[in-house]
Amino acid sequence: MKFGTQLKEICYPEWRFYYLDYDGLKRMLKERVSDSFTEKDEAKFVEYLEKELEKVYTFQTVKLGEMTRRVEFSEQTVNKLSKDSKASEDDYAEVEEDINRVIAEVNELAKFTRLNYSGFIKIIKKHDKHTTYVLKPMFMVRLNARPFYKENFDNLLLKLSKLYDIVRNCGQTGSSKSAAPAGGSQNFIRQTTKYWVHPDNVMEVKLLILKYLPVLVYNAKEGGDFNPAVSSVYFDNESFDLYTGRLEKSEGAEAIRLRWYGKSTNNEIFIERKTHREDWTGEKSVKERFPLKEKYVNDYLRSDYTMDNTIQKLRERGAKSEKELQELEQLANEIQYTVVTKKLKPTVRTFYNRTAFQLPGDARVRISLDTELSLIREDNLDGVERSGNNWRRTDIDTDYPFPQLADSDICRFPYAVLEVKLQTQHGTEPPEWVTNLVESHLVESVPKFSKYIHGVSTLLESRVSLLPFWLPQMDKDIRKSPSRELLSIKDSGSSHSNEDRTSSYGSSRRHRSSRQQEPEIQVIVDESYQRNSSSKQKAREPIDTDYDENAPLLGESRGRSRKTNGSGFFSGLFNRSRTPSPDAPKARKPAKRIAIPVRVEPKVFFANERTFLSWLHFTIVLGGLALGLLNFGDTVGQISGVLFTLISMGVMIYSLVLYQWRAEQIRQRRAGPYDDRFGPVVLVVVLFFAVCVNFYLKFTSNSSNKH
Repeated sequence: MKFGTQLKEICYPEWRFYYLDYDGLKRMLKERVSDSFTEKDEAKFVEYLEKELEKVYTFQTVKLGEMTRRVEFSEQTVNKLSKDSKASEDDYAEVEEDINRVIAEVNELAKFTRLNYSGFIKIIKKHDKHTTYVLKPMFMVRLNARPFYKENFDNLLLKLSKLYDIVRNCGQTGSSKSAAPAGGSQNFIRQTTKYWVHPDNVMEVKLLILKYLPVLVYNAKEGGDFNPAVSSVYFDNESFDLYTGRLEKSEGAEAIRLRWYGKSTNNEIFIERKTHREDWTGEKSVKERFPLKEKYVNDYLRSDYTMDNTIQKLRERGAKSEKELQELEQLANEIQYTVVTKKLKPTVRTFYNRTAFQLPGDARVRISLDTELSLIREDNLDGVERSGNNWRRTDIDTDYPFPQLADSDICRFPYAVLEVKLQTQHGTEPPEWVTNLVESHLVESVPKFSKYIHGVSTLLESRVSLLPFWLPQMDKDIRKSPSRELLSIKDSGSSHSNEDRTSSYGSSRRHRSSRQQEPEIQVIVDESYQRNSSSKQKAREPIDTDYDENAPLLGESRGRSRKTNGSGFFSGLFNRSRTPSPDAPKARKPAKRIAIPVRVEPKVFFANERTFLSWLHFTIVLGGLALGLLNFGDTVGQISGVLFTLISMGVMIYSLVLYQWRAEQIRQRRAGPYDDRFGPVVLVVVLFFAVCVNFYLKFTSNSSNKH
């Protein structure tokens, strides 16, 4: 579908006069390119383009200001209702309807921004391709002066989340109504799944979750802006033992990382260890961590600093129980020992902005959405000093998209990462809205996805022999057509929403009177992103051809400086590094192996044990026969008994070795083969020989007795 046609079909009808006049600009190019594009034509085109940019920027600024004022008015209304003891459910219902309308318009404004930005990029590329004038540099300056594409909606969403959480609970926050169900933890089934979300669908996903779960803010500072940045430095050695263990899901495989929230000036660093446990062990995979001041981190990693003084202070203050202090001390010592003995060094840093959704105090449904994911090298393996002798590099902070870094040092992940953690009781289905979300066109399932593994396999591919199974998935477009209208976010009044929340959380909710249907947030599927099959085209081709707006507008110049506050939807369009492209040459070596995650069921080990017991059963029968011949037989019988005894003992030893070998193969997830081609054959031959010897001795003995 042509971008101009698509723009007409999916634009918000009430705002149609404020979208970029893409067809008009393209018509100006087409009419003049057919003859000759003069300097006068160029001036007219630039003037019209300027007017369109000013129109889009002004409209977005006005609409965003309007939405902000509407949210502030809703906050004032909620505060009044909270103080009014006579406030009814209908009063809160009216406020909720207003919030639903704002949510719908926020989604439309995000789509408006994305579509117009794509239109500007496309028309500029058409201009520079089909005329002798180069407009890109000048337009970039104008675009930075009217940066509508950099608008951050997260602060507005955070306010909407707080309001929505209050009004749907009639003036109370979700924390007061979110008591977890009774019962021991052993009665719960915990499940974690991961998905990729295309930037086109990020706002849609956020708004869908927002209607059921509030935004959970970590480490919020009073009076300060919320900073969603999360940075982690992963450690590994030159052999990448931790990478291999985590990729193969080996029993006991560890990941060690240092994490901090917000800017690098944050003095609190969390030392974390994730340990993988197989199901057959009966244990659960765990994540453990403890805080450490930044000034002690290097000494701790060199084993020059211990947690003894900190633990002693905690013990004196009575801040933790003795058991917790012992566990803290053990964890700190174990991580320190692992770092020193395995010679772990900083390897890869992950950076992303996280939006977490959860009812306070309720762990049944926890969802996080990580955007602007960047994977950055921290190692010094190629002789380039990055982190040096420090535990992290100091030349970057949280200034996404990190334009100062070389392309070989960073991988800007093209999608957002959605992680859904469910804790349900046996026999209980997950909330319906969660099921609808994860089965919808908005997400792409990627089981066992790991940011660290992806970073190593992309940035340090030449140093590892195994690659994750999801790498081929990066080469396809993960966007899909909407499958069900039900999956659209509808502002249809709160009676429907309340029913969903009642069934989802098991708590009684207020039932409100039916209301009129609110505007529906439609789903945009931008088909203009379809990949072109040809990588080279002539300079003069039909002007109607659409181009990929994901390509850099000004190339990959590292000298430019940019600020991108909340430009997660669009920043990748300016500077993409290590992201899939249909025209990019495939540099992946065929010798690399793809590691496919294999789930080892306990029944596999039981089958191995049953095979071992079958061998033992045979040896017991054979051994019993041999003992009978030894104790009650004549000379020939005793000789045969000795022979059968030796065979029985040999089979016992052989079956034990075979059992241990197979068990180790299963633990290591080896591909096999697991069948025994020679053992049964040798056993049959030996038994046949023993029986023949017995017959021969008995026959010769009888002949001697007759003579």
